[in-house]
Amino acid sequence: MTEQVRATVIDTGKKYVRSGKIIIDAPASTIFAYLSDPRKHADFDGSGTVKGNVRGPDMLEIDSKFGVDMHWIVNYRIKNTVKEFEQDRLIAWCHPGHHRWRYELIAINDQQTEVIETFDGSTARIPVALNLMNAYEGNQKAILKTLVRLKKLVESEQSV
Repeated sequence: MTEQVRATVIDTGKKYVRSGKIIIDAPASTIFAYLSDPRKHADFDGSGTVKGNVRGPDMLEIDSKFGVDMHWIVNYRIKNTVKEFEQDRLIAWCHPGHHRWRYELIAINDQQTEVIETFDGSTARIPVALNLMNAYEGNQKAILKTLVRLKKLVESEQSV
């Protein structure tokens, strides 16, 4: 019987911030390579909204801009900007609504990394408006799915 892979909810204590974490059996640099390559985002997205067709740099850095096709009720395209960046440790981007998706990587050892994903609506232009879209609860669920998908993707390629 195989063990069910799960991410853990982090109680941020903040109304407009949702987070989750997981341990991935890979170095932080390997995981960061996935996160900083916008063409891979659709591969590990757990929300089902990121559809690909990325325009922008191959690897993200601070102030990088990248566009991606999305679907939530209707098809649309969104442009994101990287707002936080520390190589192999932290990356966060936002779109014109200003809410952020952040990934923090904490090396446990050379082959294990804790990954924390956060949806930060406190940076949004109108954080309370995201309630109407059920963005906080929806993104909490998506975070857990994303982290599990990221773990499976990275670890499967590590074992090749």
